[in-house]
Amino acid sequence: MVKLGMIQTVSYQNNQKGIDRVSQILRKLGRQETDIVCLPEQWLKENIISDFDTEFSEFKDISRDFSMTIIPGAFYENNKKKSSIIAPVIGPEGEFIGRQEKIHPFDYERDTVTPGKEAKIFNTACKFGVVICYDMVFPQVANTLTKKGAQVLLSPSRIVRRGIESWHMYVQVRALENRIPILAANVENRRFGGESLIVDLAENNKVVNTKLTKLKKEKSVSKEFKLEKYQKSRKNRFSDANKFR
Repeated sequence: MVKLGMIQTVSYQNNQKGIDRVSQILRKLGRQETDIVCLPEQWLKENIISDFDTEFSEFKDISRDFSMTIIPGAFYENNKKKSSIIAPVIGPEGEFIGRQEKIHPFDYERDTVTPGKEAKIFNTACKFGVVICYDMVFPQVANTLTKKGAQVLLSPSRIVRRGIESWHMYVQVRALENRIPILAANVENRRFGGESLIVDLAENNKVVNTKLTKLKKEKSVSKEFKLEKYQKSRKNRFSDANKFR
């Protein structure tokens, strides 16, 4: 059994106030023995991060104190060679253990952001993949992560209000077609629509349906998953695929 959580953020006056507030929520989730927590994409006021270690030093301490894996979100990172959108991962010992680059920059992001080239697997309390916002639209990202061994997908997202309905559909379809639970975290404010989503799956006589949990306003959630229960259904689904052209 693994306990997975996410936080839906709102607007904060500046980065430090946002990190201070979210740190309180993370500690609450830590006291609930949450194993992995995901935050939205670009939820801070200033989303170009020059030093992840410095910006998220408090998150690293919380991660170590509660043996909790934290995905702080996804943010712009600039260096001399390129600009990328990065979702860093803080492991349960309080250190960064890796990063997932956004593979499909969205719209205006394509003018400045170099696309990521690899869908990575992280292994702490379970094996998981990180699907950053617009990457959820493209089936191959979730499918590749699942076939690489991910047991759950976590998705830092930033979805405008008019896109929430379509986004929910994408997340549910990715969960259904790969037989994998997904936690997708969003920002809620005047522009972005919140409604962060957990998609769990339930099977009844060979028919799989989604079980949804949605968040409103600033809120967190922590939910237990028995990830082994999806393996048989996932294996059967993938074995049904036939080659064609």
